[in-house]
Order: sequence, then structure tokens, then C-alpha cells
Amino acid sequence: MNFASTALLALAMSTDAFAAAVGKGTALQKPRWSEALRTGAIFGVIEAITPLIGWALGYAASSYVKDWDHWIAFTLLSVLGLRMIVAALKAPDATAEKPTRHGFWLLAITGFATSIDAMAVGVGLAFLDVNILPVAAAIGLATFAMVTIGVMVGRLLGNIAGRWAEAIGGILLIGIGAVILYEHLTAL
Repeated sequence: MNFASTALLALAMSTDAFAAAVGKGTALQKPRWSEALRTGAIFGVIEAITPLIGWALGYAASSYVKDWDHWIAFTLLSVLGLRMIVAALKAPDATAEKPTRHGFWLLAITGFATSIDAMAVGVGLAFLDVNILPVAAAIGLATFAMVTIGVMVGRLLGNIAGRWAEAIGGILLIGIGAVILYEHLTAL
């Protein structure tokens, strides 16, 4: 793969993580750059690792991963999205504030859910003569940048939309999952 195709692939793989990060940013109380960078790092590392896993699985079980990746992503993103919507619909507690940061495991699960497609790309690249390491690094770096920016965009949207911003973020996550599912089912 040349530089341009690697860069375009990395950007494409980071777009769903960007949308999820916007939702994560809206759910926080004025996230700071340090939280945006932390979230970007978690998503970026996961997004860099999953194509490596997919590449390794490509030799062992490519049809299994390829047949189920869209269902796994759809389920994880839908569950997380519904959780955000339910939290937004609950009667607001006058004493409760939005958290200032998300827990590691919540971010890791969301990062994994948005990186299932990168795992599938890794599976596909296993059958081509492609050096997976620079591709995985590019995907991880692009995701780091996009998620960091996404959290800060979510901060702005959270200020505009108030408590309904979390519901909007949940709807975005479900939408991402539905698009992934639709694209895979219609490509068959």
C-alpha cells in the first residue's frame, strides 16, 4: 500500500470512533484537553491493535470474523447507545453533575466496538502482500487525533444541547452500529 491509500484507510477507520467520541464528550461535564487526550489514546491504541489481531486471525479464521464482525459491532454499539439514552431520559438529579471523565472500561468497550471494522480490514490485508505494522500505526494515530477532537466537539455540543446531548450521543452510537450492519448485509 502506498502512503495515500494508507492515509485514506486510516481516516476511514477513524470516522466511527470520531462520532462515538462526540457522544462521549457530550456526556461529560466540560471535558478538558487532558481527558480528550486520554480518550484519544485509549481509542487509538485499541484501533491500532485490532487490525493486527484481524491480520493474525486472517490466517486462522477469516470467514468466522468476517461473518460476524458487523453483528458484534452493532450489538456493542446499540447496548452502549441505549445505555446513554436511558441515562438521559432519567429524571435529572438536581444534586448530580455530569462526570468529569469516563471510566477506562467504558472507553475500552466503546473503542473496541468502533474498531471491529479495523479488525475486518486486518483480516483482508492478511491475504494481500501488505506490511500490517505501518497500516495499524496509521489507523491508531488517525483515531487518536479524531477522537481527541471529537471529545472537544462533544463538549461544545453538550453546552448547546444540555442534558439531551447524551441522548443524541446514544442515538449516534446506535446509528453507527446500524450503518455498519447495513453496509455488511447489503454487500453480501
